[in-house]
Amino acid sequence: MDFKAVSVFRCGANLGAAVWEMNDRRPGFYARGPETGAKRLDVFSDVLRVLRLAGGVFLEAEFTAPWCLSGKISAEDCKPFQVVPRNVIASHFVAEGSMKLQVEGGETIDVYAGELVLLPHNHIHSFGSHLDAALVPAQKLIQSPPLGNIVRIRHGGGGQSTQLLCGFLGTETSFAPLLTALPAVLKLNLRKSSSGAWMESSFRFAVSEIAAGRMGSATVIAKLSELLFIEAVSQYVATLPTERRGWLAGLRDPQIGRALALLHAQPAQAWTAESLAVQVGMSRSVFAERFALLVGQPPMQYLALWRMHMAAQRLREGQSSVAQIAFAVGYDSEAAFSRAFKRQFGTSPGHWRKGSATD
Repeated sequence: MDFKAVSVFRCGANLGAAVWEMNDRRPGFYARGPETGAKRLDVFSDVLRVLRLAGGVFLEAEFTAPWCLSGKISAEDCKPFQVVPRNVIASHFVAEGSMKLQVEGGETIDVYAGELVLLPHNHIHSFGSHLDAALVPAQKLIQSPPLGNIVRIRHGGGGQSTQLLCGFLGTETSFAPLLTALPAVLKLNLRKSSSGAWMESSFRFAVSEIAAGRMGSATVIAKLSELLFIEAVSQYVATLPTERRGWLAGLRDPQIGRALALLHAQPAQAWTAESLAVQVGMSRSVFAERFALLVGQPPMQYLALWRMHMAAQRLREGQSSVAQIAFAVGYDSEAAFSRAFKRQFGTSPGHWRKGSATD
């Protein structure tokens, strides 16, 4: 697809009062209250910070039934946004009307006005009024807009109308435990809560401002998109069955969640599986088994991964030397750190810094 950028943003993880307000009413591990709940939110915020989400709203579409499109956003499609992310999350917001959506091999999902769908793994997907209608590749409908304008599409058979706002979230570096824990499709109904209502109205206003050429609204969309992602993940976690595995399930577990919070808060500590087990009140063997079962990898392997992503963030955004960063994330020597970093990212810390410098 030849998507043209309208807005660009980079998201940090300083969520502030809006997230707390939203999560005061949310069951699950984001709920405000006990100290452990706040620490688990901190873990999620840590991960968002190193992911350094980036993206934009690039397309407004009006479709009339019958219609059916297929599409997938590639990293190359994001170049107009001055980013080529390693991981892309596609998004569709139904402003009016309804549609059906299906990821290849998955179930058909009905999406109604006021609902947002995110595709965390960016699978090829079909969407339309009826999925058995004639399938049209999305890239055939998209043409370059006048400079500074949003892409607009009008397509279909003249029947019932559906209005979509489409965009993406992307990250330059992956954090596999979170991304792999998410399903193929996340659906968020913005009209079911007061927080969703103000987010939807603010989102619509910001997009209209961008369409009118007032580009300062990109910052508003940046923060709103971050909140929407968090709210979608939060709703998903609240529905997870107790037997579900994965990083999010581990974060929700009282003892494993506490261990994850400790690893994130003190990554340079000389942790062992045994010392973590003592901190969370479990035997070493039971702790190690449960951590690996829920998170998907042993605790020390997870710690090594987290240290690398923290180091990548510091290399990208700070002025500390490689040696200083190595020490800060728990390595005794720059050489050992550099070897570990290259195993994870396929390049040296110095080359990573040059290629990922903050704009």
